[in-house]
Amino acid sequence: MKTLKAQTEAKIAAGRQAKPEFMQGVDDIINEAKTLQQGDKALKVGQKAPNFELPNAENTLINLENLINKGPVVVTFYRGDWCPYCNLQLRALQNRLSEIHELGATLVAVSPQVPDGSLSESEISKMEFTVLSDQDAKVAIQYGVAWKVPEFLAEHMRVDRNLDLDKINNGDGSILPIPATFILDTNGTVVWRYVDVDYRTRSEPNDIIEALKNLT
Repeated sequence: MKTLKAQTEAKIAAGRQAKPEFMQGVDDIINEAKTLQQGDKALKVGQKAPNFELPNAENTLINLENLINKGPVVVTFYRGDWCPYCNLQLRALQNRLSEIHELGATLVAVSPQVPDGSLSESEISKMEFTVLSDQDAKVAIQYGVAWKVPEFLAEHMRVDRNLDLDKINNGDGSILPIPATFILDTNGTVVWRYVDVDYRTRSEPNDIIEALKNLT
């Protein structure tokens, strides 16, 4: 089975071949974001993670502290079920979910997408981990991983992909999370994290599992 990195790199390569000017524009934006150290305010290892209570796809409120009381929690922020890189990542996590559970951990995936009918019918909602709706990216802001989407990307999503993120998120579609993953121990402390403003790169599931093994 291909690693997640191999899958995302293949998708990036295909994008460069199909739309070289667009991908160069993305490269420029990401390089500028890294120069400005966007994402540097994300929670660090050793910090206590803020508690949150968010609705799942059935609009049932899920409380982070309740999950932490049962064991370690893996919190991963993703942009939405419309994002192909997010789908690659979450499929990869679904494939390793049994190992995550065997280590006593819970996986929670958080995006700004509202828990409406479209989310309930999406591929992600049918996966066997908890999917939560963080409207207006309020929790992402608390965790330091909210990102004001540059107009270049906003126009691409609006025009080229015909995505109305204000409608999809039922709020401010210009704020999306930086794809980030945090592992929290039973005290709610961050013991491992992956944060990268480049939305085309994601944490490798194997690295998450190894971090959980070290924790246990």
